[in-house]
Amino acid sequence: MQTSGPAADEDRLLKGTTTIGVVAKDGVVLGTERRATSGTMISSRTAQKLFKIDQNLGVTIAGLVGDAQVLTRYLRAEVSLYRLRRGAPLAAEGAATLLANILSGNRYYPYWAWLLLGGVDGKGGHVFSIDAAGGLIEDRFVSVGSGSPFAYSLVEDGYSRDMSTSDAVDLVLRGLNAAMKRDSASGDGYLTHVITPKEYRELGEDEINKRLKVLKIPLPPPQP
Repeated sequence: MQTSGPAADEDRLLKGTTTIGVVAKDGVVLGTERRATSGTMISSRTAQKLFKIDQNLGVTIAGLVGDAQVLTRYLRAEVSLYRLRRGAPLAAEGAATLLANILSGNRYYPYWAWLLLGGVDGKGGHVFSIDAAGGLIEDRFVSVGSGSPFAYSLVEDGYSRDMSTSDAVDLVLRGLNAAMKRDSASGDGYLTHVITPKEYRELGEDEINKRLKVLKIPLPPPQP
């Protein structure tokens, strides 16, 4: 993820991050690492790249921090208005289409952001990749950012349509770890959310660290 400023402006299209979304048989898992960069400098080791939008929807962000955060606020506001007016949550495909339309409508003054939207609705679990031009692609698993080639190789090999959200959490953590080993713009910790028809759950640091120990993945260094 790129922070704003001269260093970021030199290469606005660099997606310096790794985010992953996986559809399991009982829900969706979203995960990111925590490093933010400005050019070659690490500008933050505790960046928030994973946001709850509604009880059934979450978004990961890559690209310029400011642009991605603005889009997240827009989407959260529109989803909240929909719930108030209709008395029901917005479907994942509807939220993804709304976000894609916002991006497509601003292509001449674009938002330099690439988002991954995951959610659960009456049709099941979904993950969508949404690029800066408004391109929208749904798949069973998606990775976005500079570390995505490394994450994809592991997630694709380990993915199964029959896996549980618990197994998907482990797969996401392994994919993020693989990316962090080889991508200098990814690192410094893990964020993971689980979305099911019953709840939206943000995994705490202690739970993530327990899973990392079982998976024999080195724990991230403690942050000051």
